[in-house]
Amino acid sequence: MSKKIISLEAQYRKALSAIPLHFVLILACVVWMVPSVGLFISSFRPKNLIAISGWWEALKSPFAFTLDNYIHVISRGNMGRSFINSLLIAVPATVIPIFIAAAAAYAFAWMRFPLRKALFLLVVALIVVPLQMTMIPVLRIFNSLGLTGSFTGIWLAHTAYGLPFAVYLLRNFIAQLPPSMIESAEIDGASHPLIFLKLIVPTSIPAISSLAIFQFMWVWNDLLIALVYLGGTPDVAPMTVTIGNLVNSYGGGWEYLTAAAFISMVLPLVVFFGLQQYFVKGVLAGSVKE
Repeated sequence: MSKKIISLEAQYRKALSAIPLHFVLILACVVWMVPSVGLFISSFRPKNLIAISGWWEALKSPFAFTLDNYIHVISRGNMGRSFINSLLIAVPATVIPIFIAAAAAYAFAWMRFPLRKALFLLVVALIVVPLQMTMIPVLRIFNSLGLTGSFTGIWLAHTAYGLPFAVYLLRNFIAQLPPSMIESAEIDGASHPLIFLKLIVPTSIPAISSLAIFQFMWVWNDLLIALVYLGGTPDVAPMTVTIGNLVNSYGGGWEYLTAAAFISMVLPLVVFFGLQQYFVKGVLAGSVKE
């Protein structure tokens, strides 16, 4: 009986000691969510009220909400076409670098070839190279090849910019796979492509999923690369460029940014929550040894 009481007291003390940590985490979540909540509420407020009061005033009676901002953005803001353009950019620019990075990560982790470690270190070092330093040389190459203003060009750009981090993350995960699994496949006569497709890819789903979240959100929210390599042509402009064009040169139309920004947030949120079960496991891949 005394042991049970001591155990309950220990659990009670442990719960009490965790209260400050839980409070800090809840406070951080609330602070992090406030801008998104404010953006959501403001997107339903009339233009005249947005100009004279903060979003929190909308929670007071009398309530005044409208769908005019969304109607304007969808009907006149070219958001429908821009949404499709963003998908046409983000999906290939996520799939292509992940597949290439997974193959490269397998090679760096399990294949033996000259200068393997030096090449891997070189790839990892490219993570710290500022993207802005590469834009003018790459743009000149794209101009000479006729890739400027095309989806192919921006796919190649996002693939190149995303590969260093992707290779680093996936290599750490794939290197932790049991050697016996690879050796058994080699004894059975499996080639490297077969091992990669049948063993490595299925067992690396957590790391690949977490990387897909990072890459997709980065490409979806990108503005600078899209402006440099695509421009502002409505036929190819993604949502970020279109949202930026909602504000005219005289500063008018900024009230529509709230609705447009919230529309652009919907798909990344769906992707994140759909793959969140793999997120933590994939991010921690390679950070600890079992």
